[in-house]
Amino acid sequence: MVKVKLFILILILHALSTIEGKADRLESYNVDKTKVSISGISSGAAMATQMHVIHSADFMGVGIVAGVPFACSGGNLVGATACMQTPSLESVSSFELLTSSGALFGNVDSTYHMRHDKVYIFAGQSDSVVKPGNGPNIQRYYNHYTLHSNVKTVFNIDAEHCQPTDNYGGTCNVLSKSNYLNNCGYNAAFELLNWIYGDLKIPEAGKPLTGQLKTFDQSTFFHLSVPITYSFDNTGYIYVPSGCVDKQTKCKLHIALHGCQQGRHFINDEYVKHAGYNDVGEANNIIILYPQITPIPTNLNGCWDWFGYTGSYFATKSGFQITALDRMRRQVIGQ
Repeated sequence: MVKVKLFILILILHALSTIEGKADRLESYNVDKTKVSISGISSGAAMATQMHVIHSADFMGVGIVAGVPFACSGGNLVGATACMQTPSLESVSSFELLTSSGALFGNVDSTYHMRHDKVYIFAGQSDSVVKPGNGPNIQRYYNHYTLHSNVKTVFNIDAEHCQPTDNYGGTCNVLSKSNYLNNCGYNAAFELLNWIYGDLKIPEAGKPLTGQLKTFDQSTFFHLSVPITYSFDNTGYIYVPSGCVDKQTKCKLHIALHGCQQGRHFINDEYVKHAGYNDVGEANNIIILYPQITPIPTNLNGCWDWFGYTGSYFATKSGFQITALDRMRRQVIGQ
């Protein structure tokens, strides 16, 4: 009964937000289609891994912050909890088998597309939500498909479960449930983007951003339903660097996925503005796309689906969230 009432409330809020007016349609930009990457924190990291593995032909790199290996949830919440808390029991070889069989049946791209991709993995030493043992397991998984020299790991920072920044948030090794952004004196957004793309300019501290942070209508990416059906918010964000606004310069695209309780429903645009991506994007002509998840009764914390709440095809090309994200990617690059 409580979940039913909550769902009715969510539907009402959804209707009100529609009445208030939709955001603009997501535009297409001048993007180098070979320079598209993705990253995420927590459930966003799990989804970034899923998107990278499933559509590896379309991505050249992935950043995983406080994440888990591909397919480790087993498609249910119990398995997801075990995955996060007891990584010593994970069978990386079984995840590899699932990936290879998925490629065989066309549910994911052929795994050879991952061979030359850049992979960045961060696992905080004090992470109490997603135990740090997941980091080495992700590394072993990717080492099976990717050149070892292309995999960068950061396992030596005393960080709790968070998006590490160098200038914003709470104490690094203290769980910050208000926004999961911690000041660790370490800019994970820059480090992962620099690893993926290489030779990036370091953003100037305190320099005002001159690009455009815009909202966009996520409903256009759901052809037969409304976004909330699959836990998507009506509205997403995109940061367009000043060098990319006029669409004359060929830019890069990075998709940044927030974690549980980090979408705009919970913290407005705090993750979008303070996770560190915009400054790096502005300095290096990288467009940053921020899709947004919102809570529903089967996903009260507003997490990305890496444990099957949207259906059994959640980690395949037919997954509803996977499909929506791919449509967003295609729209931005004009494909």
